[in-house]
Amino acid sequence: MALELASKAPAPTPGDLRIPAAWERYFRALLQRGNSGRRAVLQRDITGALGRAIHRDLKVLEVGVGRGETLAGLPNAVRHGIDWLPEAVEIARGRDPGMRVELGEATTFTSNERYDAIVADRLIHSVHDVQRLLENLRRHLTDDGRIYLTCFNYLWAGPLAAAAAVGVVERGPEENWLGEATLDNLFDLTDLEAIRAEDRMILPADVPGVSTVLNKWMAKVDPFRAASLYRLYTLRPRRVARPKAPKVTVVVPARNEAGNIQAAVDRTPVMGSSTEIIFVEGGSSDGTYEKIQEVVATYKGPLKLSACKQVGKGKADAVREGFGRAQGDMLMILDADLTVPPEELPKFFDAMVAGRADYVHGNRMVYPMESEAMRFLNKIGNAGFAKVFTFLLDQPMKDTLCGTKVLWSEDYERLAKNRSYFGDFDPFGDFDLIFGASKLQLKILEIPIRYKNRTYGETNISRFRHGLILLRMSVFAARKLKFI
Repeated sequence: MALELASKAPAPTPGDLRIPAAWERYFRALLQRGNSGRRAVLQRDITGALGRAIHRDLKVLEVGVGRGETLAGLPNAVRHGIDWLPEAVEIARGRDPGMRVELGEATTFTSNERYDAIVADRLIHSVHDVQRLLENLRRHLTDDGRIYLTCFNYLWAGPLAAAAAVGVVERGPEENWLGEATLDNLFDLTDLEAIRAEDRMILPADVPGVSTVLNKWMAKVDPFRAASLYRLYTLRPRRVARPKAPKVTVVVPARNEAGNIQAAVDRTPVMGSSTEIIFVEGGSSDGTYEKIQEVVATYKGPLKLSACKQVGKGKADAVREGFGRAQGDMLMILDADLTVPPEELPKFFDAMVAGRADYVHGNRMVYPMESEAMRFLNKIGNAGFAKVFTFLLDQPMKDTLCGTKVLWSEDYERLAKNRSYFGDFDPFGDFDLIFGASKLQLKILEIPIRYKNRTYGETNISRFRHGLILLRMSVFAARKLKFI
């Protein structure tokens, strides 16, 4: 269905309050000159950042498309754009015939179509009403779509004004300069929330060696990130409509856990319209698989039980085997040691169906633990990896290694298709899922739980050997998520 723009939102005139004449002259001049020098460097960086953030399968709209460089640089099959200047529409159409570009104004356009990703590149600096812009973009999002908003760092407003005054940089029309607190307030007003805010670029120039150090590395760490030139916000609707009674699959990886199988079944509640438990047994020496078969054969309750033997090795492989067999709309992982009580699973379920998050995992570090639940060195390691993840993902995290994780099956399928981006060397699956969720721009939420002692068996984790593997994965992910 075509964008309904021309009849709904006629091209504004220079006297229109929404678009002052100064901005009309400014943008027309930019269209004639094109991007070169600093502008070209900045444009390449923005296009690259958006290309990494927006999954290639999504349906994309850009408002304020300009010359079309950003939209043309995305690999997505469906790319629509609007601009209020007829000259911009013609230039963008000529740049890439695969894009559909129409005349329209960002704060007033209407369309019957909805988009998975909407790009507003630096537009907040020139529109008359930023709140109205965000409200209109929100109306054109799919239920779980994302808005990608770029804006200059307001701390540069003074230096740029001074530079323009002495002729070092070109003087432009008076802009909107919005600080972080003001933007957060606008997001609240428009029922949006920022799930990621990425600061980028200190030097918009190609200086061999220097540009890489400043833009790729220093712009991402404190205190230098305060000097970054622009920020890329990923915005999500504050609440996403989700099915209230989805089918749930609980995957239970089990190796040498024979004494916990019956309790796992007895204590797992029914959630949603139906709940299935899939046991995935992996090379046990204590009769775990035989116990699973016995429990499945004799069970008469409301849960749906099934079991399989793991072909590969490691918890990550077991989880993938279980998820591959799952019939549920919502996928859960429950460790067979039951140190995270199955009775806590409804908390995860409730957060997901309420649309508060797209991916949730447990946080064992809030409440006091039972005395034997976690060894001292494990606590230290957990705290360290939490700091690393907080930095890499640009959101606070307290417990990255809790085994209980929950996501929607459709998101897991997208994550699995994108797995090659990070590589396949996570034997536990924790980093694979968390980094994958972050790459897909999913909102991640932690659920505080009370961590219990084991009542049977011993841990399968080797603190030092596995800790080195996790550290290696963190370094690798830093290159893929943060320093790019």
